[in-house]
Amino acid sequence: MADLTSRDDERAVEEARKKGQEEEKQKQRELEKAKEQARKEGLEQEHAQQKSKGRGSGVKIILGILLLVIILIAAALLTLNVTVSNVAPGLSMPFTTNYGVSFPEGQTITIGNTHIIVLSNQGLIITDIDGDKQNMVVGEDRVISERRAVITTLRVITLLDTHFQINLKYKGERDNRAYFDMAVHTSQQVPDILLRQLLPKEIDATPI
Repeated sequence: MADLTSRDDERAVEEARKKGQEEEKQKQRELEKAKEQARKEGLEQEHAQQKSKGRGSGVKIILGILLLVIILIAAALLTLNVTVSNVAPGLSMPFTTNYGVSFPEGQTITIGNTHIIVLSNQGLIITDIDGDKQNMVVGEDRVISERRAVITTLRVITLLDTHFQINLKYKGERDNRAYFDMAVHTSQQVPDILLRQLLPKEIDATPI
């Protein structure tokens, strides 16, 4: 009987030992699983941070490029320079841009290197172009002789180099302003934004 009790006790001890080992193994597996999960979460977090940094860097690069473009455009506009000189006539000028303009009476207006003054006189308009005066009636034309215009930016970049000639057709006088149809003939096609560099704001040039 004692032997049976002893064997039962041994089996109980062995089972307890095995159970303890299984529980230890289970705890070890759970610990390993927790470590693996933590490692995965760490990698995912690191990947997300790198991705976020990448997006941030990309945005900074785009903003930097946009800022550089804005600075270059501003510099180009601020350094626009127009040089107009007299030339011998005769170059073909097949391109024409038409504007409606009005000149304030008694005020000197400069187009390129040409100085223009208009004054009304009993239904006539007196046009003084570089000291050459001429009376004009409605419908009459006057020509500003051929010139050469060179527009540069940033001091070294030439945007335009063209010959031009201006025709003015008198349309009448109103509110102390003389109205004309103005045709600008050029030797090459000129964008309106550059052509307007020749035209002072005082004449209110409107494309027609």
